[in-house]
Amino acid sequence: MRVFVTGASGWIGSAVTDELLAHGCEVVGLARSDRSADALRAKGATVHRGSLDDLDSLASAAEAADGVIHLAFKHDFADYAGAGRTEHAAVRRMLDTLKGSDRPFLLASGLAGGISGRPLTEDDALPHHGADSMRGGSENLALSYAELGVRPVALRFSATVHGTGDPGFTATLTRIAKERGVAGYIGDGANRWAAVHRSDAARMVRLALENAPAGSRMHAAAEDGIPTRDIAAAIGRYLALPTASVAPEDAEAHFGWIGRFFALNGAASHARTQEVLGWTPTGPTLFEDIAAGAYALPG
Repeated sequence: MRVFVTGASGWIGSAVTDELLAHGCEVVGLARSDRSADALRAKGATVHRGSLDDLDSLASAAEAADGVIHLAFKHDFADYAGAGRTEHAAVRRMLDTLKGSDRPFLLASGLAGGISGRPLTEDDALPHHGADSMRGGSENLALSYAELGVRPVALRFSATVHGTGDPGFTATLTRIAKERGVAGYIGDGANRWAAVHRSDAARMVRLALENAPAGSRMHAAAEDGIPTRDIAAAIGRYLALPTASVAPEDAEAHFGWIGRFFALNGAASHARTQEVLGWTPTGPTLFEDIAAGAYALPG
């Protein structure tokens, strides 16, 4: 199976690329830079040069593939609305290319900001519609193509996809704790984040490519919801720093851009995903990774 993967050299995408190659797929990875292209070739993947702004390039790669896994996103928090509009345009162009083919189109989505008071389930639709909504409303856009001869699947990743080398949210929170001398959480820290190890996430993506039904939502969430105050405490224990609450009105000043996300609720069930895909997470927990030094900082 020839699979076009955007974000193929990224944190999740590189693990997905390895997983697909190990199971006999031909991976065509989108590469914007020479460094990304070299990394993909070293793995044995085919390189497709381009970017999310190059819609014709995305369309040509999608047309030539048996399926698409769209993991790339412009993480430009200085222009997050613009990043969403880019996402919307890129997703629409690839979906229009696949229309009527019954080929799979899997795209990365998220769990943060889901349902208040209970874990988000695979049956829960997100409220984001249109290019100006969160992530360009790409999840709902993609799922709407289930009636147009595409097999779209939303891959909802936990806020923390953890492991050694993770450059994401947990790494950022660890760096901020070291800089501030305190491991902080917002308010009472009762809001919860789902978590999954990178290897488990990659395996879930491969299983979803093989078996997830059209229009489904799959949750990469091995731990359904960890209170953010407990995440802060685990970081504090590792760094030998105190843990403290940060008032919501001070969150941006203390945490910077990540404050708006650390305050959100991101608890999610993975029961349906496990049932549909036969997916059982086996990797380390988030706390095990933190304690083992996965987020060790230089100096």
